[in-house]
Amino acid sequence: MPHNLIARAPAACVPITVVAAPAYDDWHAAAAKSTRRWLQSLGYGGEPEKPALIPGDDGALSRVLFVAPPAADLWTWSGLAAALPPGSYRIADKLTAAAAGDVALGWALAGYEFSRYRKPQRSIPDLVWPAGADRGAVIAAVEAVCLVRDLVTTPAEDMGPSQLAAAARALARRHKATVRVTAGDQLLKQNYPAIHAVGRASDDPPRLIDLSWGAADDPKLTLVGKGVCFDTGGLDLKAAANMLLMKKDMGGAAHVLGLASMIMAAKLPVRLRVLIGAVENAVAGNAYHPMDVLTMRNGMTVEVGNTDAEGRLVLADCLVRACEEQPELLVDFATLTGAAKVALGPELPAVFTNDDAFAVSLAALGDGIADPVWRLPLHAGYRSMLDSTVADISSTGNSGFGGAITAALFLSEFVADDIPWAHLDIMAYNNRSRPGRPEGGEAMGMRTVYAAIAQRFGKATDSKSRPKRNRRK
Repeated sequence: MPHNLIARAPAACVPITVVAAPAYDDWHAAAAKSTRRWLQSLGYGGEPEKPALIPGDDGALSRVLFVAPPAADLWTWSGLAAALPPGSYRIADKLTAAAAGDVALGWALAGYEFSRYRKPQRSIPDLVWPAGADRGAVIAAVEAVCLVRDLVTTPAEDMGPSQLAAAARALARRHKATVRVTAGDQLLKQNYPAIHAVGRASDDPPRLIDLSWGAADDPKLTLVGKGVCFDTGGLDLKAAANMLLMKKDMGGAAHVLGLASMIMAAKLPVRLRVLIGAVENAVAGNAYHPMDVLTMRNGMTVEVGNTDAEGRLVLADCLVRACEEQPELLVDFATLTGAAKVALGPELPAVFTNDDAFAVSLAALGDGIADPVWRLPLHAGYRSMLDSTVADISSTGNSGFGGAITAALFLSEFVADDIPWAHLDIMAYNNRSRPGRPEGGEAMGMRTVYAAIAQRFGKATDSKSRPKRNRRK
């Protein structure tokens, strides 16, 4: 349970009066004269998201006034939690179930801190669970977000392929899932040539992490994550400044583990599979080279345009394996391209999908839960940018334009046309601190994808109620 959400109100528990911004003038007119005078002495005029601390007759804090903006979301409540002095608080007003969930989730995430290597620095006051909040859903979301943040923020010395596999095993034990790990040269024997090629130069051998959970006759849902635990760029070596955040290049893997934890905690009626290519893109005498030609799991030949575009190669093996089981939905997460961040900035994940209904669901749900995503096109006209003169396809092509789109098009070559698929190109990292979102690893789009999956499969109990597949044109 989140440590700053408490089940019962202690004796000294300060009520928080929540007033919607449009209703502030009416509330102020009806307030006690002493309260109006106090607010006047503060120079307080009902500014949204600026709490007013109101004392009692004994001078101690007796109430908090909080004016909520019309577009209040969970981060609004993170800001409130961070602004209040130590103590215990409760929401004095009746909230909708959705608002109560936002308050609880935002308050809990305000208390997050990555403290593996130092003592905690942040102190957030306690909040009594708001009435109407779905405690199970809030706890599952908090645990998933914190898992993603912890995994991404941990430096590569403590989060290599072997440690990422250990994290998957720990999650599997918790939810009674099964994990199979294929490592080193066994990858070649099991026909995962790209994962092996990208990761073979590391002292920590490459791995395919394969987690399964759920009833065999439930709809198949497969999640694929890019698990590049550190990316030097390989022989196409990155500049030193560009390596500083490359511990986060396994952010896609962290996201699918966090998403899997939410799915399993909710016991959604799906047959879940998680596939992660866990590698370190290192430099050594046996590193793969620019212009090498790799024969992929599906028999397609790929000319390596740049060894720093390794993530798409690792994902390709996983996507082919995923499609061999014909899942009813396939979703991948990856910190794949800088081009997506140039297009949308670092805080708005790009989504590419061949399923229009899923895209609509993601957009609507993301806006409603303050976890937005933005669809970019799988523009077929750019496929020629990936042409190669010596292989079936180039991993990067020769154009500097539309890099996020061409990367997604490359991945689409390894996804069967009749399988609904979504690819999220994410940052997985906060470059700045905001309430509830400290600098460091971050879950982006994960809660939205969970909501869309729950909407799609949560009530699907038979084949007639399951969504039909969209064939990509």
